[in-house]
Amino acid sequence: MPRERLQKVLAAAGIASRRECEQIILDGRVRVNGKTVLSLPALVDPARDAILVDGRPLKREEKVYFLLHKPKGVHCTNYDPAGRPRAVDLMVGVRHRVFPVGRLDADSTGLLLMTNDGELAERLAHPRYGVPKTYRAHVNGAVTADDLARLHKGVWLAEGKTHVSDAKIIHRGRDRSVIEITLQEGRNREVRRVLARLGHNVRKLMRIRIGPLSLRGLPPGGFRPLTREELKELREYRPPKHRRPAGPSPGRPAHAESAASTSPEERILRRGPKRAAAPPDRSGQRRRRLPG
Repeated sequence: MPRERLQKVLAAAGIASRRECEQIILDGRVRVNGKTVLSLPALVDPARDAILVDGRPLKREEKVYFLLHKPKGVHCTNYDPAGRPRAVDLMVGVRHRVFPVGRLDADSTGLLLMTNDGELAERLAHPRYGVPKTYRAHVNGAVTADDLARLHKGVWLAEGKTHVSDAKIIHRGRDRSVIEITLQEGRNREVRRVLARLGHNVRKLMRIRIGPLSLRGLPPGGFRPLTREELKELREYRPPKHRRPAGPSPGRPAHAESAASTSPEERILRRGPKRAAAPPDRSGQRRRRLPG
């Protein structure tokens, strides 16, 4: 049997997503044939090599999938030396070792997919696959149409420009508003940071949808297995194409945005007058103007 990357083997066994398994390896929590692995890449033969994670032998388990409504104060990690409440602690009666797909910060609530399918978790959580996540945010202040326009145009964060797939106002008051935002990226505390840049601090944040999966009917702290139809829809899901507004992309020169945002008349003035065409010669053909 060909040797495989260690993080792929761990993900296939349901330890965590492939990216999280890489960190688990680098943290020194994995031993192969009695030796602790501390660097990547590391290749193993899962049929022959003895692999331990946190001292326990690696076993291939049946793949399971659950929706969980995460309450406030619960952490999305399976390894927490501080002993804080974890999402996995709510999965009472589930014998399989499951982990959350993606993360919600401790102050946020809402939809989590809990599974031991590392390959599916990678496809749902990684930004390059563009699976949309929808959040409902209760914020300070009155959200305006100008705020929505800025969200669609893009808001700059330290890592770069953030774009939203959709944004709409659910309720607007003088002091408080409710807004729904859909993102296809996965930066840390992204919704809170984007809204703070617009002057609207988030009071409460709930994730209500991941791709085709909805939080509907699931009480806080509750969980349920995915139906066969939901799992099929999730595996076959292809995110809608999102056409981003015009704006500078990474590596694009600043003058490119300037040119795109000016009128044809302004661009003509910037280029200056056109050079006169060469007069035709006696044969009726235009003479080619020599350089200089």
